Amino acid sequence: MNRIYKIFQGIHYSIPIALLSFILVLGVVPAIAHNYSVTEEVVSVEGSNLLVQGKVAYENGRFTEAHRYWQQAVRHYQQVGDIPAQALSLNYLALAGQELGKWQEAEDSINQSINLIQDYGSDKNQKINAQGIAAQAFNTQGSLQLKLGKAEMALESWQQAQRYYEQQEDQVGLLGSKINQAQALQNLGFYRRSQKLLEELHDDLENQDNLALKALGLRGLGNALQVIGNLTESQEMLQESLTLVQSLGLKEEASATLFSLGNVARALEDHQKAISYYQQAADMTSNPLMEVEGNLNQISLLITQEEWQKIQGLIPQIQSRLSDSPASRKAIYAQVNFAKNLIDLADKEPSFNRYKSYSQELLNKTIAQSRQLKDISGESYALGTLGYWYEQNQQYARARKATEKALDLAIDIQASDITYQWQWQLGRLLKQQGDIPGAIAAETEAVSALQEIRGDLVAINPDVQFSFRESVEPIYRDLVDLLVSYDPNKNNLLQAREVIESLQLAELENYFREACIDAEPKQIDEIDDTAAVIYPIILPERLAVIASFPGDDVIYYEQSLSESQTENTLNKLLQSLNPIYSNKQRLRLSQQVYDWLIKPSEANLAKHKIETLVFVLDGTLRNIPMTALYDGNQYLIEKYKVALAPGLQLLESETFNIDNLQAVVAGLSESSQGFSALPGVEIEVNEISRYIPSRLLLNQQFTNNGLREQLRETPSPLVHLATHGQFSSNPEETFILTWNDQIKVKEFEDLLRVREEIGNAQPIELLVMSACQTAIGDERASLGIAGVAVRSGARSTIATLWSVKDESTVALMDEFYQQLAQNSSETSMTKAEALRQAQMALINSSNFNHPFFWSPFVLIGNWL
Repeated sequence: MNRIYKIFQGIHYSIPIALLSFILVLGVVPAIAHNYSVTEEVVSVEGSNLLVQGKVAYENGRFTEAHRYWQQAVRHYQQVGDIPAQALSLNYLALAGQELGKWQEAEDSINQSINLIQDYGSDKNQKINAQGIAAQAFNTQGSLQLKLGKAEMALESWQQAQRYYEQQEDQVGLLGSKINQAQALQNLGFYRRSQKLLEELHDDLENQDNLALKALGLRGLGNALQVIGNLTESQEMLQESLTLVQSLGLKEEASATLFSLGNVARALEDHQKAISYYQQAADMTSNPLMEVEGNLNQISLLITQEEWQKIQGLIPQIQSRLSDSPASRKAIYAQVNFAKNLIDLADKEPSFNRYKSYSQELLNKTIAQSRQLKDISGESYALGTLGYWYEQNQQYARARKATEKALDLAIDIQASDITYQWQWQLGRLLKQQGDIPGAIAAETEAVSALQEIRGDLVAINPDVQFSFRESVEPIYRDLVDLLVSYDPNKNNLLQAREVIESLQLAELENYFREACIDAEPKQIDEIDDTAAVIYPIILPERLAVIASFPGDDVIYYEQSLSESQTENTLNKLLQSLNPIYSNKQRLRLSQQVYDWLIKPSEANLAKHKIETLVFVLDGTLRNIPMTALYDGNQYLIEKYKVALAPGLQLLESETFNIDNLQAVVAGLSESSQGFSALPGVEIEVNEISRYIPSRLLLNQQFTNNGLREQLRETPSPLVHLATHGQFSSNPEETFILTWNDQIKVKEFEDLLRVREEIGNAQPIELLVMSACQTAIGDERASLGIAGVAVRSGARSTIATLWSVKDESTVALMDEFYQQLAQNSSETSMTKAEALRQAQMALINSSNFNHPFFWSPFVLIGNWL
């Protein structure tokens, strides 16, 4: 019987989710070390041949063929009564079903596999062998469950797989199941538990004597960290892995690790380093398709740098390798990717027009190959990209026909990650043909498909995290553009408003690489009937504004401005807020933006007796303090309370009652970790305690652990952090400085919700960060402010768009807390009004009346 399981040892029997597949990432196959008995060897050999043939087909991307072999194996082993082999075959069948989009069949297969094997075995050897198969089955079940959005069930399956791998002493399977658990924990929002598990895995690998396993494990861990956005740690793991595989002379593993390092460098926007890694990966591998992938990734980055000559040098290499590659899913995807790059190149640089015919022929060849393989997703990708080829060449009827075929195929296999792309493309084509209602319907479906896969988008399609602004964001903007330009009636405006909010959420989820908001909170006008919400959105040919008033009263107005005109004016306004610029220039620009955003709604603001303006800002507008807009006579803050929000839906908030209000206050007045001293901080934090009972952590006391313990012990709804910090469009570079460390944005939730660990559910009502700033030169840095506000779990956050003088910060914060302290059961003082009064105090002062000193303080979230 032994020779049968020598055959089985070559099968990929443990394949977790695509991106965190430890087995696929490592490129190794753990072996079943134990055998079980069958009735006749000839029968077993026949069955094992079916499994091996399926394995060969699967590894070469021929999933329909693999599915057929494994179906036959299931029937064969069922007939001969070999339960373990039947369970193993069902496990493989579930893997193929996932690849083919046969979700229900895959779920049925894996459930049947587990039911067969879980309690199998009457003697020790049978039980040991069954444990190995059960481990594989639970691993596959977790993979399927996560793809279907069932993260909690996936976690349980992988925990079960871990128990079986431990019994088997299967180190590779054990590591893989733990990495997958970390991903499930991330999806469920348990970031601290996920991080702790990954740290334990790293410790385990550091103690691993098998250097090859250690190297490959580090690569798997590095890839996992990259997917969840821990890029610096990911880079460290991958570098350590690379050093080991190079020392062991494992060229193919070194190539794969270099490729992963390229992905991390790309995510860090270090394009030159990424290109270098991809080039080294391509040069080192002997696998033609791996070489093609490395060169294609180089091209995608070289396009952004307009390095046309270097691209010309890579194209013949890719053509040669693809022409020699047999048909497989990997080859199909590489060919589609290559064709898409050639189409985009022809659009950007005329010298690439000579590849138009080649790219069309390549796509037609790929469609034929995918049909031959019965690879429906591959056929959909190829057909949709052919539709894109026709679109770029203004052959709209043919483009529509190809796109509709691609869309039908994607819908048939329930592939939402493909569906939204072709729905968007169909919308563009219908618009070109003058069918605007049809275009709206198609693009509405595209946005709905994106909403369905929200938090899973990066996991399903890793390229999204690199190209969100090019491949996802425009879908939302195009739909808003269609809705407001075609017929801005109330229904269309309400839908456009909803789409803008969905875009805000999608940006944050892309920022964090995961879903970050699951609540269904109340609407703003249900919380405050004196508030209006302003939604400006920057579109290619207009600055569109939707103003929403209580009772679902909405109005629309626009400015006929190109995107570049809008952003140019906004950037000039931001520069003019520096005191070195003339007041005349600043006021002129500030009034211009006021006229764009506010003036057309003045009558409605008066009609509804609006007291608070809430802005849901877009793009470059996030960098502008709305309080500093000028109507020719007054600043906006002199007329209204002002708040920012990531959307119309917010958590309910209780107003502060000074009778039971406490604060946790932490700050750094001395220099630390290379950051300059902030002498005003000591005065600032002591002033707060004059008005509100406070627990103070100053300088050496202000450590990560010190803050955690103070938050755990103090049921305070207010947290004030007076320290250096930076908001960035990169979460890795968004942090708050403590005495001995930094609190990264992803750590905020665990830190500020630590009291929940002891059953104290008192939320943070207000988080104040008084000395932070946005990253210099980062146009989307203010996304980091929204990220901190969301991640902290605080219902309201006050932060600064730029760093200002100690003296003015002390003055503003002193006035703010003095105003807030007036809030009691008899007197109502909202957070927005307290901040407004503090800003007004500086406006009316002699030293700090310039907007540079008071306008960078912004309130995000609930303003009551």
